[in-house]
Amino acid sequence: MRAGDESEIIDAALRNPVGTGSLEDFVKSSHRILILVNDATRPTPTAKVLLRMRDLLKSHKDVRFLVATGAHRGPTEDEFLYIFGEMYNEFRDRIFVHDARRDEDMEYLGVSSNGTEMYLNRMVSESRNIIVIGSVEPHYFAGYTGGRKAFLPGVASYQTIEMNHKHALSDAAQPLAIRGNPVAEDMDDAMEVLKELNIFSIQTVLTADHGLYAMVAGDLFRSFDIAVEKANEVFCAKCSRKGSIVLTAAPYPMDIDLYQSQKALENGKLALEDGGIIILVSKCRQGVGDDAFLNLLCSANTCEEVMCKIDEGYKLGYHKAAKMAQIGVYAEMWAVSELDDGTVRKAKLQPCMDIQGTFDRAVAKIREQGKQPYAVILPQGSLTVPLLR
Repeated sequence: MRAGDESEIIDAALRNPVGTGSLEDFVKSSHRILILVNDATRPTPTAKVLLRMRDLLKSHKDVRFLVATGAHRGPTEDEFLYIFGEMYNEFRDRIFVHDARRDEDMEYLGVSSNGTEMYLNRMVSESRNIIVIGSVEPHYFAGYTGGRKAFLPGVASYQTIEMNHKHALSDAAQPLAIRGNPVAEDMDDAMEVLKELNIFSIQTVLTADHGLYAMVAGDLFRSFDIAVEKANEVFCAKCSRKGSIVLTAAPYPMDIDLYQSQKALENGKLALEDGGIIILVSKCRQGVGDDAFLNLLCSANTCEEVMCKIDEGYKLGYHKAAKMAQIGVYAEMWAVSELDDGTVRKAKLQPCMDIQGTFDRAVAKIREQGKQPYAVILPQGSLTVPLLR
């Protein structure tokens, strides 16, 4: 999918909000405004959107910004410039950074239907009038990014995020899944508690190379739903049936390490038959990545044992290892990478040398099982979500 004229897309969305009045009316009628923005780990074009809102925001006496970091660290100076662009120096004294570990900044809002204790940054309820700027794309356990995700995990406490992310161990927590997904349900429950807020939502949809494909503004839920449809146009590929072999590649820069390459496996598994073979192709240029991720996978002999260890004591970050282990319970995982064979085996993958030879071996193995091989190929596995017809 190609990006369009960015200024035109932004202006059209702001002029035609769905389910709400105009942005101008929202700003003029709000005594105090808090703008939630993503941190630098997301490619959201926050700076470009803010630039189109500049005059309107400058006319208001009490506008503040909160960087919704979730459990991530705060931005560096360069990252602040990336997020806010040329408006950073103009508004820097009004920019705050959410710190999930500062319990004194949090307000208790109740318990979700899944048992998550919800503590959110008190700046949200104190401001009451919230502008959310986000980006929507498939997410490997939350269904999709964007929308209500700005609140949970965006401005939630570490404890709340950890409880929410533990639900990622559920088989129902996967890309494109919202209904029945306990991670997404927690996010919806948080918004039910915050229903008294006055929210103006701005949701962007980007192409694989981060060009602006679409933008929707207005009501938080309606803008999110429409953005989901647009995101599916960009990231979903229709698939007629599951394959006994799935070859999924992590393209640059997602091939930086095994930790980041996991997303290609997670997308690929949606097109994989039980008992099949999934082949990850990734250079893993900088090794494994997160040490805790590999340490957990190394701590047991089988994928089943890894899952048992996680059940005994979950910590934030375990979900990446859990998602890989879940695949290994019902299928074989092979990898063509630049990692040494010992490291690949520790990660519960079978090391392989070259793509063609590995693929031929997979075909032969499926035939040995008395089955007719059927392959699904994802050249950009980190970005493509198979959508079964």
